[in-house]
Amino acid sequence: MATADAHPIRPELLTLFQSLEQTFSTTALGSNRWYLLALAALSGGTEPLLADQLYLYLISKPDYQQPPERQALVRRLRETLVKLISIIGVCKPIESIVAISKVEREEDRDDSFTREGWAADEKNHERGVGWLQKVYTGNTTSTLDLFAAHKDFQWISTEITYGLYLSDRQVLDDLDTEIVVLVGIAIQNLPMETHWHIRGARRIGVSIEDVKTIMECVRKVGGFMGTKLDRLPKPEDVEKDV
Repeated sequence: MATADAHPIRPELLTLFQSLEQTFSTTALGSNRWYLLALAALSGGTEPLLADQLYLYLISKPDYQQPPERQALVRRLRETLVKLISIIGVCKPIESIVAISKVEREEDRDDSFTREGWAADEKNHERGVGWLQKVYTGNTTSTLDLFAAHKDFQWISTEITYGLYLSDRQVLDDLDTEIVVLVGIAIQNLPMETHWHIRGARRIGVSIEDVKTIMECVRKVGGFMGTKLDRLPKPEDVEKDV
């Protein structure tokens, strides 16, 4: 399969993307979220440059044949990468967005700027804490208290991670965001925060079966990259904490 511009999609990636897409089709997660998982896992893992292959696969599909459709798509991909900055750092998302830009056609480019004029003000604080409390509910205070002796991290959590990045709803909704966060953390083989966000996904309404599917897909992308994922909790083991 290739785009009209004859950029080939590697066969092993075609197989991976089709597998993820098919797996998501058996869930209540929707048909336009599997690629958020794919991008978060590739970028958060060892293959951020393969974002171009994902983009090429997506624009080969019937839903993305016109420039406005591709612009809407790239807004979702870009916002995924922006949110991932708070989870995996800035360098890998930069590699991914530049990889995508190299295969974009000029007429498909989207020049919107979502965070223009952002300020670390009271509205940002309220928005950030509001989303933090939705994900953590009764664990919010005890989690922030982990940083009682390291208040820079407490401030970064409320004002930057959640205020600037994760609570912004101009492009991605709550479910989109929690998938991106859970996957971005899990692909780094981080047990504590994966536990927190398996729990968070359940708390915002994702069924345990769909959370299991998300984790299965993370492992599938991890296997493709040769990434060791031996510390991740099982969703059923987190359930008692939901």
